[in-house]
Amino acid sequence: MYDRGWSDGLPLVPPTRERVLRMLEGTSRAGDEIVALMPPNLVECTVEKVAVNSVMAGCRPEYLPVVLAALEAVCTDEFNMHGILATTMGVGPVLVVNGPIATEIGMNSGVNVLGHGNRANATIGRAVQLVVRNVGGGAPGGIDRATHGSMSKLGFCFTEDEAGSPWTTLAEDRGFDRCVDVVTAFCGEGPRILVDQKSRSAESLTRMLAECLIATVSPRTVMGMDALLVLSPEHMARFRDAGWDRARFMNELGKLLMVETDTILAGAGGIDEGLPEGLGGLTLPKFRPGGLLVVHAGGPAGLFSAIIGGWVNGPTGSEPTSREIIR
Repeated sequence: MYDRGWSDGLPLVPPTRERVLRMLEGTSRAGDEIVALMPPNLVECTVEKVAVNSVMAGCRPEYLPVVLAALEAVCTDEFNMHGILATTMGVGPVLVVNGPIATEIGMNSGVNVLGHGNRANATIGRAVQLVVRNVGGGAPGGIDRATHGSMSKLGFCFTEDEAGSPWTTLAEDRGFDRCVDVVTAFCGEGPRILVDQKSRSAESLTRMLAECLIATVSPRTVMGMDALLVLSPEHMARFRDAGWDRARFMNELGKLLMVETDTILAGAGGIDEGLPEGLGGLTLPKFRPGGLLVVHAGGPAGLFSAIIGGWVNGPTGSEPTSREIIR
């Protein structure tokens, strides 16, 4: 299968008829139902084709509804999977799952949440990328022209620690009820670790988070790229103890994410990169309204959080996209 160009470089599970039929038992949707037009080649992708690639990725049948919803999200014009493949920036779909299904299928929201070791996390993201490659034609060296690539090109999927969070979930923040199963696709790079082992107050930690977020992708960009902040349990404890809810946190953080544009103009500080001269003399937010997504996940020990930088946002880039998971 590797020699036929079907693999992402790792071994695949042979998609025998028996395995594909067993995979299809994981959804109530018909095998010939068209899920989406799969970029970049805009090929009709059926539930059965998704099942085939899910088998190859190593999914269990109960993961299939999540894979299907994730593909519906990434195949929207708003998410712009074609553009994400074509850009030389090393970004890809980062999938965040909310709702009861995450616990039911055994997804990991704790120790090593953004790493290896959990079958559901690893194979759901991988299945999505295999479909993009094998059905849509989005293979590296073809339409996929990333300079470096990242783990999001292989498969990047995790779930939020909803039970341990004092805040509303990402899905709730995006308009869904807490009991609804939802997957959100964010176009992102690999995670960057954020260290703060000394802050004991919500105010101090928020200042530290802001300093790190200002540098996301580039300290000389404002409003053009989004980010996903993954707060660890130990960092979240600072906000829980202070009685801050999500709204209070976002408001306080937003005040600290304002940038004086004179400091990041092209040529300022002897650096050619930067904003055009016409944007001088302004104070602008690092992120556009709604451009910073925040989730709670990670192991119980460790004063670390993670930042996942995004790609270009807006009509010419990618918008975070959520879809309800239909069983």
